[in-house]
Amino acid sequence: VQLQASGGGLVQVGGSLRLSCASSGRTFSRSRVGWFRQAPGKERESVAAITWSGASTYYADSVKGRFTISRDTAKNTVYLQMNSLKPEDTANYYCAVSGVLFGEPLPKQYDYWGQGTQVTVSS
Repeated sequence: VQLQASGGGLVQVGGSLRLSCASSGRTFSRSRVGWFRQAPGKERESVAAITWSGASTYYADSVKGRFTISRDTAKNTVYLQMNSLKPEDTANYYCAVSGVLFGEPLPKQYDYWGQGTQVTVSS
């Protein structure tokens, strides 16, 4: 499985970005796709996750109401729409795939990772 994350960039406070995570080699069926982020000197943390069925989503408290995760089954792609961005959202964002479908997404549950895409929010 190869995951390709894209869409990061530099944005001002209050701005928006949409990250994409595309899979090549297999579909996301029977999986949960998660977005994680890691800022310099900090641990990798979960941001949002969605089961491929779309039946279940997860959001970290810090992004609830601002970020929306979605998927396009035809394109085998998961998106993370990020609105009202804050400086504390600055990090390298990663997407990953796991067979664990419930509970808080933990990095150790995820088998396949894409490369990171940098998000920088300037104040």
